[in-house]
Amino acid sequence: TVPTLIPFHPRPARVRGGDPIHLSSPQSSPLPSPLLPRNPRSPIRPPPPVRQNSPTTESAAAAAAAAAEGGMASWLKALAYGAGGIVVAGMAALVALQERLVYVPVLPGLARSYAITPARLRLHYDDVWLRSSDGVRLHSWFIKHSPHCRGPTILFFQENAGNIAHRLEFVRLMMQRLQCNVFMLSYRGYGESDGYPSQHGIIKDAQAALDHLTQRNDIDTSRIVVFGRSLGGAVGTVLAKNNPDKVSALILENTFTSILDMAGIMLPFLKWFIGGSASKGPKVLNCLVRSPWSTIDAIGEVKQPILFISGLQDELVPPSHMRVLYEKAIQHNNNCLFIDFPSGMHMDTWISGGDRYWRVLQLFLDQYVPERQRGDLNCKADSGDDGN
Repeated sequence: TVPTLIPFHPRPARVRGGDPIHLSSPQSSPLPSPLLPRNPRSPIRPPPPVRQNSPTTESAAAAAAAAAEGGMASWLKALAYGAGGIVVAGMAALVALQERLVYVPVLPGLARSYAITPARLRLHYDDVWLRSSDGVRLHSWFIKHSPHCRGPTILFFQENAGNIAHRLEFVRLMMQRLQCNVFMLSYRGYGESDGYPSQHGIIKDAQAALDHLTQRNDIDTSRIVVFGRSLGGAVGTVLAKNNPDKVSALILENTFTSILDMAGIMLPFLKWFIGGSASKGPKVLNCLVRSPWSTIDAIGEVKQPILFISGLQDELVPPSHMRVLYEKAIQHNNNCLFIDFPSGMHMDTWISGGDRYWRVLQLFLDQYVPERQRGDLNCKADSGDDGN
């Protein structure tokens, strides 16, 4: 007999604590999946799935990176625009306000008008009204030592702040010690003068004052001496350079080399943009400065004798500026004298210098602007000195 074939159905094997494992052919069930235990308490843990970036994920990451870079670029651009705006604003302020920084006709808390006149100090004077070559009306004082004095006449140019009334005490003492006449000019925009101050305008004002003096018949026009302090020194240097036959000598006290050099001292952030010939910066804003007052350029062309007075404690103009001016002048002019005062500050060198200050001035005038030998009465005679 042929035996009957009974189909074999194997019982599924079990793993302790797990689900049955079906022994089936590889074609009917993938092998890895049923071999992995599903019981969470099983000591066998499946490995963490490996994540693969899909094209969509990579695109999103790239977009995020691009957005971040774009944000950084926008921030840098905004920063650049902001810095540029600050520079432009600074340039605009420099253009609009530079005259107010250089010229200060009215001191804070004081009126523009004269607080006193020479009469207050019992000085003989005339109010003199002039017209500059461009028509601006100017006020000045001519203060005469005595009616028949033939001594030197000092054409005095003041500093940048205040008016000529604030210098009257200095002028009174100068007249007493040097026996000279003094002409005090109010720059345009200062005191009772009309107009607004500027370099080109003040140069015209100074020329008008000198022309007036040369036409007077009550002074010795061969003994006109220009004296300038600080800004006034820059004014006087230009005037002496332009008038070698009318100005006998030049006195400079605590004067700067140029406004371009002073800009970085008064406003340190400007030193990167403005500077004189000795500056190492790019000097990109020099062209915007309307009042450069380059004394260093003019001093080399002055042919008259020059006295340099320097206060070594000057708190506004570095004393080195006066030394630089002197070194430039002696390259072309042998009649230069440099005197420093160790305790002298910007405005009080004439006070702290004491008698030595006035002796220096007197010796300079005696040497380079001597009194002419003539029969006219001189200052000493007017003062009551009979020579005995």
